[in-house]
Amino acid sequence: MTDVPQPDIGPDTLPQERSRAMQLWGRFRDHKGGIIGAAVFLIIIVAVTIGPYIHTIDPQFLDIRSKNQGPSLIHPFGTDNLGRDMLAQVLAGGRLSLSVGMVAMALSLFLGTVVGLFSGYIKWLDGPLMRLTDLFLALPLLPLLLVIIMLFRETLRAIFGPETGIFILIVFVIGITSWMHTARIVRGDVLAIKNQEFILAAKSGGTREFNIILRHLLPNVMSSIMVSATLGIATAIITESALSFLGLGFPSDFPTWGRLLYDGANFLQITPSRVLWPGLAISLTVLSVNYMGDAFRDALDPHKVKH
Repeated sequence: MTDVPQPDIGPDTLPQERSRAMQLWGRFRDHKGGIIGAAVFLIIIVAVTIGPYIHTIDPQFLDIRSKNQGPSLIHPFGTDNLGRDMLAQVLAGGRLSLSVGMVAMALSLFLGTVVGLFSGYIKWLDGPLMRLTDLFLALPLLPLLLVIIMLFRETLRAIFGPETGIFILIVFVIGITSWMHTARIVRGDVLAIKNQEFILAAKSGGTREFNIILRHLLPNVMSSIMVSATLGIATAIITESALSFLGLGFPSDFPTWGRLLYDGANFLQITPSRVLWPGLAISLTVLSVNYMGDAFRDALDPHKVKH
């Protein structure tokens, strides 16, 4: 049977979507924590993106005569044991940490969404995919991460270079070990939606299964995916920081916030600011993203819609 284009009989017509978007923005705006979190997260992104063009000191420039200094006008965050500027390193590390968090989150969301959609909609796939999800949930993630990194780190560094190879490895490792909760959430939404009238009408009209998933199911589970996205960024940043703190992340000449914590731990009594600034950056980023996730969850909760 040919796939005859069907009229959009779902609830996602353009005027309704615009009205719903305005309602969601209104409920998000009422969440003070979400607004503050969004503002802080935006400031952090702007700082790590534009900051190096304002504070132009090379993060790898060595000035032995200025080593282990506290905050000053020239070095607002102080210097490390090699005389490198800490503000420049925090800004450079922020770009790497946020890049890892966002790319790993995108990979995790893609895997979780695909598994959740097919598991919830195609009955014979539900059992195998959920058992696969349970298997990943049962794995001890930190030892698994350490084993994968130790096995493939040198190979990828030799193929793609030290920074790109480690970036690919860290993103892949975090992505494939953090998709399970998204899959379960999306599966639950699909199970609740797939028997509604507009899905049954699309089936009776001859719409192909794949088109039903893309045109009808996926737009209606985007709210859950958005909440998972915000929380996924925080999880990825914390995981990357933990790996770098254990010395298994990026090399020291490619600083991330976790790597800066790792390098500064031995100098905590001499220059405590070395761990203060990257630790504060991680904390503010994770807190702001978590508050944004709470605001998204409340805004998308149908029980909290104001009539």
